Amino acid sequence: SGSIANALALTGIVRSDIRSSFGSASGTAAGVPMTVKLTLVNTNGSCASLAGYAIYLWHCDCNGRYSLYDSSLLNENYLRGVQVTDSNGQVSFTTIFPGCYAGRMPHIHFEIYPSLSSAVSAAYKMRTSQLTFPLATLNEAYATSLYSTSAANLSGMSFAADTVFSDGTSLQMASVSGSPSSGYAASLAIAIST
Repeated sequence: SGSIANALALTGIVRSDIRSSFGSASGTAAGVPMTVKLTLVNTNGSCASLAGYAIYLWHCDCNGRYSLYDSSLLNENYLRGVQVTDSNGQVSFTTIFPGCYAGRMPHIHFEIYPSLSSAVSAAYKMRTSQLTFPLATLNEAYATSLYSTSAANLSGMSFAADTVFSDGTSLQMASVSGSPSSGYAASLAIAIST
């Protein structure tokens, strides 16, 4: 409706399982189960683990729609969450494999904050980026019936033509294991300078 929704201000946003909405919302996102593990390291400190940082992660549903923003999902807030990195610099989210909307290769957004207390507004973010997935994994996941809209959106698109990934995906390409039947596990190391 033309307004901006700040998911970071919602009570309940700090969580590891982001498949269901929280607070007064009650929907659950359908899709192939997936865990996403992010590891945050310091490029100014021999890639030492960064503990105590907050990571906000969000992505679209199996049909390429974002909660809070798509007109059919204004009252849902699923597929969004914040976690704090542990002593190994890691966070892990339980979610679904993201869908694809027209014009962009599939991706998951994330923002990095210096602490949980600062993760209340994008004004305090240190970094913003996205991760993506190998094309073979995308085609495999989108062959399932829930992702028919995403499969249609993906056809004819490429990383080379994507507005974000056209300069390369080497630092944003997640390592992925699993299958649509067993679920996926994705991981990515994120290096920042502090």
